[in-house]
Amino acid sequence: VRESNLPEGRIQGELGRTTGQIRLFANLVKEGSWVEASIDPSLPDRSPLPRADIRRFLTPLGPVVVFGASNFPLAFSTAGGDTISALAAGCSVIYKAHPAHPETSRRVADCIQQALIACSLPSGLFTHVEGGIAEGQALVQHPLAKAVAFTGSHAGGMALFQLANQRKEPIPVFAEMGSVNPIFCFPNKLSKEREALAKAFIASLTLGVGQFCTNPGLIFVQASQAKAFEASLVAELQGIATAPMLHPGIAQAYYDAIQVMEAQEELRWIKVADPKHLLNGSTALAEIQVADWLKDKQFQKEVFGAFALMVVYQDVADLVEVAKQLQGQLTITLWA
Repeated sequence: VRESNLPEGRIQGELGRTTGQIRLFANLVKEGSWVEASIDPSLPDRSPLPRADIRRFLTPLGPVVVFGASNFPLAFSTAGGDTISALAAGCSVIYKAHPAHPETSRRVADCIQQALIACSLPSGLFTHVEGGIAEGQALVQHPLAKAVAFTGSHAGGMALFQLANQRKEPIPVFAEMGSVNPIFCFPNKLSKEREALAKAFIASLTLGVGQFCTNPGLIFVQASQAKAFEASLVAELQGIATAPMLHPGIAQAYYDAIQVMEAQEELRWIKVADPKHLLNGSTALAEIQVADWLKDKQFQKEVFGAFALMVVYQDVADLVEVAKQLQGQLTITLWA
């Protein structure tokens, strides 16, 4: 709680998620089907030449470098899904701790080492590394590393991807990167449930001070309903208090990204972020016309925090063009 600024209830929930992931992979290892074993029987009488049986199954890649996420100090960190899935596959893990919660990471790493001892497994199956960018780069470029796992920003993930591909032996990078999770509002739905949808949108946008990878950052609204929906959004925002973000680095990055957006002439601001207390994540909303949005891919970039663009479209046909240009997303929502 002290390192992450997360409430105790959220930490308890995340702990349950983390242990649930561990049990899930433990059961999968016991069950064994994940190796996808298959046998093509031999054909000794085949003409003109007999065929031996062909056996296939998945094998571990080798040592995996796992980068911890800042927004999930348990579920996507030291003993998170990336670490546990790699161990379950039979790979050793070199875990690069996130500097936002080092003490939490150390304590979880100690638990893993105790578990290795209790199970009579080699201590080298899991290595905990602290440091900055240079240490992370060195791990990815080490010739014994065979894969990388990362959860975080698009810029960070692409930097690791490029490092991995510049090696003499390129290695795979399994990355979950930025997502703006668009919502498509169709006119008939919005006209009937405007207040309820505004409430749902603001609740989702501000959940966890906008620091979930599935918070919505884009919402597409037809022009005829934009003004009324905007009024409903503003009303819902009145009851939203600012709260601390995870750490000063995330808060600074959020307000830096907001400043970049504020310089864009295409945007009309519905609510401007207030950086008076830097660590607190103030919600920000802006409006843009769909024609302007389609012209510039920067409006697809994730702003990690409680920021969203309301994109005003004229006709449902506009949404078809939007869908063609959207990059990959974790979630897409249709209100229809």
